[in-house]
Amino acid sequence: MSTTADAGAGAGVGSADAAADASAGGGEPSGRRESTDERMDRNWNELLQELRVTQTGAQILTGFLLTLPFQQRFADLTSFQRGVYLALVLLAALTTGLIVAPVSLHRVLFRRHLKSQLVTAADHLALVGLAALALAVAGTTLLVFDVVVGRVAALVAGGGVLVMLAIFWLVVPYRMARAARHGP
Repeated sequence: MSTTADAGAGAGVGSADAAADASAGGGEPSGRRESTDERMDRNWNELLQELRVTQTGAQILTGFLLTLPFQQRFADLTSFQRGVYLALVLLAALTTGLIVAPVSLHRVLFRRHLKSQLVTAADHLALVGLAALALAVAGTTLLVFDVVVGRVAALVAGGGVLVMLAIFWLVVPYRMARAARHGP
């Protein structure tokens, strides 16, 4: 999720670095010389940038899903397709809520000197939001393929999208973080 391995204080990838930084009194293993407060400010800003990109995608997907019942062919959906559709609307709403939640946290915690807790909580919400977004994208693919081509193609396409997202959003970043910890 982060552009650097140390960007997520509290994420599985950045936790060890954050703990080491706290005990070392500031500077990061990456060579940055910044205080804990400066690091939390940077982490918060990086997280906000990531959320802006994610939020746009989630909102577009949610908007697409909300328009479907007003299409002529919606009445032709099978009960399975309607069930998938309703689950996707809930997932899209959940995704939007999770991705926007850090803004609400910031409003409530503003000027209370809880930036570290804010960054950690926002990081966890963003990770869960990305998981929900992956399920919503894969589910939407499944629904579209089921309507257009059929159930078998839908299961293959939806499953394939979910596997691809898991690889690029989870496996690759965690492997990169592990390789960075173990050196070149």
